[in-house]
Amino acid sequence: MEIFVLGEGSYSVDSTKKFIPFDPQVHNFRERPGSLFIHVNPFLVKMKNDLILFDAGLGYKDTRDELILHQHIRAAGFEPEDVTLVLMSHLHYDHSGGLVVEEIGRFEPSFPNAEHVIQKGEWEFGITGKSSSYHQDIFEVLERSAKLTLVEGSGEFKPGIRYEHSGGHCPHHHVWWLEEDGDKIFFGGDELPEPEQLLRRFMAKYDKDPRKAMELREEYGKIAAAEGWKCLFYHSKSTTVGTVNYVNDTFTIVPV
Repeated sequence: MEIFVLGEGSYSVDSTKKFIPFDPQVHNFRERPGSLFIHVNPFLVKMKNDLILFDAGLGYKDTRDELILHQHIRAAGFEPEDVTLVLMSHLHYDHSGGLVVEEIGRFEPSFPNAEHVIQKGEWEFGITGKSSSYHQDIFEVLERSAKLTLVEGSGEFKPGIRYEHSGGHCPHHHVWWLEEDGDKIFFGGDELPEPEQLLRRFMAKYDKDPRKAMELREEYGKIAAAEGWKCLFYHSKSTTVGTVNYVNDTFTIVPV
């Protein structure tokens, strides 16, 4: 399997839940008090029979009015139309904003030929618009024009691709496991968003169930270390793809 990191950049987000681009070479974090600073890295994975997108970023465009996500996909040697599967961990805006794109005054799916796979409970809550973390208008576009597959709980989506309900970061979050020809990839979404959360074993206030999320990170880290899984870190600043070592009750990450 081939992995491509589709880095969308760094952002600050405050209590209004607006994501504002943040370039440390230009901006001063002290001028954004109370903000959380995050990094956004969707992933493209090429399997034998599928081109997979893991989560879709914020949907920001470059100066040419092209999605940054599309630009990176083309740089990797593909077209957005080549994506066959969009596998979502959950639907918070920083993971789902890039699922749609505005073209000639109308929003359409960013990946028109892809099957979008989403946990059913996550979809049903997101489309209600009851939380500002979810943008209902995105889901209405997908409902109108995209191929949607809603899954429940944990299971095998197709040979070599399975999902597992986790429910730590948000109640209907799930994680993904890919296996092909002995290669193993784990995408934990916001259950394992960056190496530091595993290394420091801390509870994040923004998780729905902080203790459960922390315990899941440790569980996934131990599995990755024991079985040789490559982990994709969606919110990492530096190490976006890495393997895990676990020795003497201590985790370390080896960049790939």
